[in-house]
Amino acid sequence: MSTRTRRGAAACMLAASIAAIGATTPWPVHAQGAWPNRSVTLVVPFPPGGGTDTGARIVAEQLGKRWGQTVVVENKGGAAGQIGADLVAKAKADGYTLLMGNIGTQAINPALYPKLPYDADKAFAPVSLVAELPLAMMVNPGVPANTVKDFIALAKARPGQLSYSSSGSGGAPHLAAEMFKDQTKTFVLHVPYRGGGPAISDLLAGHVQLSFMTVLEASGHIKTGKLRALAVTGATRVSALPEVPTLAETALPGFNSISWIGVLAPAGTPKDVVDKVSSDIRAVLADEGVKSRLVGLGAVPLGNTPDQFAKMIDSDRKRYAQIIRERRITVD
Repeated sequence: MSTRTRRGAAACMLAASIAAIGATTPWPVHAQGAWPNRSVTLVVPFPPGGGTDTGARIVAEQLGKRWGQTVVVENKGGAAGQIGADLVAKAKADGYTLLMGNIGTQAINPALYPKLPYDADKAFAPVSLVAELPLAMMVNPGVPANTVKDFIALAKARPGQLSYSSSGSGGAPHLAAEMFKDQTKTFVLHVPYRGGGPAISDLLAGHVQLSFMTVLEASGHIKTGKLRALAVTGATRVSALPEVPTLAETALPGFNSISWIGVLAPAGTPKDVVDKVSSDIRAVLADEGVKSRLVGLGAVPLGNTPDQFAKMIDSDRKRYAQIIRERRITVD
């Protein structure tokens, strides 16, 4: 056998050995090529106009600039966020389909709905928190109530005659309103919508009298006088509405109920992609222009690591499960 022939045979044997090892060794999963090399879809599981949608569009615009690729915000509302969440849960786990979830979709729904179309514990890979969203207790200007105590007195004088809108059964606004009713012993009818946008539209039109919505989606209407904010629901006042007191300081000591939004990927998405998206979200939120824009709208921008976000979701899920159980809250 010639030297050239022996070298060829050795090369073939080496290639065969490598192929055999590759067939039996669980090599680490990585994104294929430079990610992203095409547009990314960020699914918002609610209609346009709500707090989750508003925050998603601000972040998507900035991520698109960093990545040099379009980040398309796609609204898939319905079933308290379950339709959009299910779409992402069943999407290809390559990082090109992401979810802008919130406290309702990730922490409340699993405790409120006995059967979800996906396994809430296993369907998603948490990426990063984006912002905390304090809620505002708001009334239509035609409602004869200028303070929380005024509204409580009105509701007690007219039991069952007043109604409130929410972004959907089981969301943070719904639970905040039910906690308010429980603690004030009032009876106000719940009218659920398919998102914050439609819920606010009917409050503006006077079809309902009250709403608990994120300051992020409502601050513009409040500042122009189209809606009257009676209180905010967090532990502290909100920078965007410094003159509006908290429920805790006005009528209900200890009251604290807020929402948040954050990005998740389908379970199984390569770790390097998840880590990159998380890191880039935190970089976007650290930008002073983005930060001031979110704060001005009433959000509290806060990014974190995938592990920190996962622990946060788990903690909130346990907390809301206890609230739902103790207050016997059910979907309408």
